[in-house]
Amino acid sequence: MKKILTYAVMAGLCTSLLSGCGSTRVNRVDANQEIALTDKWNDKDSQLVSEEMISDMLSFPWIRDFRSNNSGDKPTVIIQRVRNKSHEHISAETFLNDLKRSIIRSGDARFVASSDERADVRDERADQELNAKNAKAMGNETAADFALSGSINSFVDQLDGDRVTTYQVDLKLINMETNEEVWNGQKKLKKLQEKSSYGW
Repeated sequence: MKKILTYAVMAGLCTSLLSGCGSTRVNRVDANQEIALTDKWNDKDSQLVSEEMISDMLSFPWIRDFRSNNSGDKPTVIIQRVRNKSHEHISAETFLNDLKRSIIRSGDARFVASSDERADVRDERADQELNAKNAKAMGNETAADFALSGSINSFVDQLDGDRVTTYQVDLKLINMETNEEVWNGQKKLKKLQEKSSYGW
């Protein structure tokens, strides 16, 4: 009986020691700090790509031409769709929101809500028209002058434990009235993940 109790105590101590060695620690870090644990697309990639591409888009002649032909008015842009054609799951909504923020922050163009968002606002406007004072009138929405769309692609090259992943983002801006493509932008990100000599 004493031997059984001794073994039980020893087993418990070993379990405690092993679980102690594998404990998890969580630290709060700056949300703007990039922490890349893998070569996968992350929030920093989304932010950097959107800022660079929108900056490039707004540097092209289409915006100057539009303002000169429209008494200096700012063009209005709508984001149609950005397709994820990469090998991994990428939150398209997060990337779209980064694109929206970059457009609005620039102050050079205005932004129109998506079709789903417009439908929700129309429902709310219709409800207010029946139930609220000073309700906003229907039929006064701002139309989009240009539509932004594109895709995210990826390419993976791997040898033994080393892997190079390339992400390619292609965006284009279309004139809603003429269907003219007034801007076409491309941004590539290349990430190298190397196998440690001590294993992953």
